Amino acid sequence: MKRKICIVTGTRAEYGLLYWLMKEIEANSELELQLIVTGMHLSPEFGLTYKEIEKEFKIDKKIEMLLSSDTSIGISKSMGLAQISFAEAYEELQPDIIVVLGDRYEIFSAVSSAMIARIPIAHLHGGETTEGAFDEAIRHSITKMSHLHFVATEEYRKRVIQLGEEPKKVFNVGGMGIENIKRLKLLSKEEFEKSIYFKLNRKNILVTFHPVTLENATAREQFIEMLKAIDELKNTNIIFTKANSDTDGRIINKMIDEYVAKNSHKSVAFTSLGQLRYLSALQFVDVVLGNSSSGLAEAPSFKIGTINVGDRQKGRIKADSVIDCKPQKEEILKAFDRLYLKEFQDVLINTQNPYGDGMASKEIIKALKQVNLKDILKKKFYDLKENK
Repeated sequence: MKRKICIVTGTRAEYGLLYWLMKEIEANSELELQLIVTGMHLSPEFGLTYKEIEKEFKIDKKIEMLLSSDTSIGISKSMGLAQISFAEAYEELQPDIIVVLGDRYEIFSAVSSAMIARIPIAHLHGGETTEGAFDEAIRHSITKMSHLHFVATEEYRKRVIQLGEEPKKVFNVGGMGIENIKRLKLLSKEEFEKSIYFKLNRKNILVTFHPVTLENATAREQFIEMLKAIDELKNTNIIFTKANSDTDGRIINKMIDEYVAKNSHKSVAFTSLGQLRYLSALQFVDVVLGNSSSGLAEAPSFKIGTINVGDRQKGRIKADSVIDCKPQKEEILKAFDRLYLKEFQDVLINTQNPYGDGMASKEIIKALKQVNLKDILKKKFYDLKENK
């Protein structure tokens, strides 16, 4: 009997990170891949990205959950709908273990249902912190419901153990994004420009900004400051990737559309670039501007700068290529001044990505094959004081 590994994905970014793991599961004679797709993948507003997934994998279940609202009430209702549907999906698919990545609310629903259904859970990218978003609490809650943990750095491994998880069930495999960079054949500049119907300039920036759920300044206020700063830049083209479905995501996306409509000569926007075009873009831009984890996890591998705005990613491990700044126009412009200094450009040349060597999927497969699932549901709290 093959061991049934059920992967859940709800966003374009997360699918990109899970891609090679899914390919490795498919190729392994001892494992069977099951795939549940939910969240933004099924939304026309966010690009119906499930269609891209279907070109590569068989989708076992599609779970509709997104209401046409990104208010707190709308998201809570979406989570409730998702939990009901995940319970039904697990009953039908009968997976041996589910694999989830990250910290989003649809993954919280998936994991909650699996826990009640007594299905073992493997969690990727736990132990990280994002102090400016409620993802922080969701991530650690998923950790406590999970039975196997695959983390991106040794510091994150220690943090998961600090949460009471047994060390022998916490594996430091590195970041999933590094593997994409190593294994994908990225586009040439000409191919990339053709794929986005847009010509690059002497200077180019990639903007990825997501809602902030716990910060004092609203997402709208922060994004206005970013746009004001961008307007001051000379000889610079801008590629926007749109925000996710968190609270107020639609507000940011409307502002992006309005900006591009007025500045089509120097800017372009995409609901989803997809992993290939996104990583290809990192070869040709000077900087990633915004508050996305990709600026911390993937951008350093391309020896480019990241201007990390606000506190959304506060607490995450950062390479020397990351410039933190407040969400204010003048502070963002100061960060751009620093970015183009020869002194900082020299730093970029020697930047090392702190998120591993790109072998995460093979390490995860090894553990998924070998772990004894019998009695794994019974978790003992690993107390640091007792085990000193």
